[in-house]
Amino acid sequence: MTRAKSIADIAKLLGVSESTVSRALNDNPLIAEKTRHKIQQVAREHNFKINAKARALRTQKTMVIAVVVLFKERTEQGISDPWLLDMLGAIADELTRHGYDMLLSNTRTASDDWRDYYFDSKRADGLIVIGQGEHDARIDRLAEQDCPFVVWGAMLPDSQYCTVGSDNKMGAFLAVNHLLNQGCQRIAFLGDTSHSEMEQRWQGYCLALQQAGIQVDESLRLETDFTSEAGYRSATRLLENGAGDVDGIFAVSDVIALGAMKKLIEAGRHIPADIAMVGFDDVALSMFCHPSLTTIRQQTLEGGKLLVRKLLDKLAGKTVRSQVMDVQLVVRESSRKAL
Repeated sequence: MTRAKSIADIAKLLGVSESTVSRALNDNPLIAEKTRHKIQQVAREHNFKINAKARALRTQKTMVIAVVVLFKERTEQGISDPWLLDMLGAIADELTRHGYDMLLSNTRTASDDWRDYYFDSKRADGLIVIGQGEHDARIDRLAEQDCPFVVWGAMLPDSQYCTVGSDNKMGAFLAVNHLLNQGCQRIAFLGDTSHSEMEQRWQGYCLALQQAGIQVDESLRLETDFTSEAGYRSATRLLENGAGDVDGIFAVSDVIALGAMKKLIEAGRHIPADIAMVGFDDVALSMFCHPSLTTIRQQTLEGGKLLVRKLLDKLAGKTVRSQVMDVQLVVRESSRKAL
């Protein structure tokens, strides 16, 4: 058997185009599964491997997508955050389906000039940014420079870039309205509102109270980092400040809620009889803790896939638009008060 030495050889053997062979070898879902498997089988039989360096020189593509996780300068949050791991896993899986590798970094390692660091240096073909930080100016500069990138975050007025994110305001409204329906009147807010998404959750919190005729009490807003340890500390502050009348807590993430729950239980508070709780995200731990945590479910896995699809569309020269994803209230034990 004559050994196939190039994509053109395989294409000739099978009577298909070279682009079809190239896409099939990259496992591109645009090629029918049966055709992909046939082409890949022939490539294996001929011990054929794509020369990645040669392809990059020929196409001027790295076949790498960089993913940057925006952390505040002073935060304890890390990549091990359960919600982040779910999101990164969804992005990595979708990139693999399209033949791309993922380069993961965060703002502690990347330079301030993202265009130079990722694009001009040929580290990546495109960029996915998780979060907007505290209205990070580097994102706006990327948009001004017309770099190919998308952002997981809040859709902001007059923003010049594509975002995919949850309906944060509605999610918080659903959470607080649920607590009000359980009889809660003094509901604490745990979260860092300097972040665009959390600012929208604060707006939803306020809207629910206002529609119920309850005045927003700023003393019940506790600025809280995105960790269980920070949630634990905020619950400690609530107790130290004599929070005997606080009967509900809305936390902007499940990990914050779980930390606060641990402190309250240690202090002898019964959940939900004394204090009902609702988190946000619906990470796996929220179902298996005790009591199980009522939360707002984000479409995290679908969100990760959407980020990849929109970025690849952008790289292909297509017009992409921002998208806000629906959220869902998931009621569990932590909020079911006996009325």
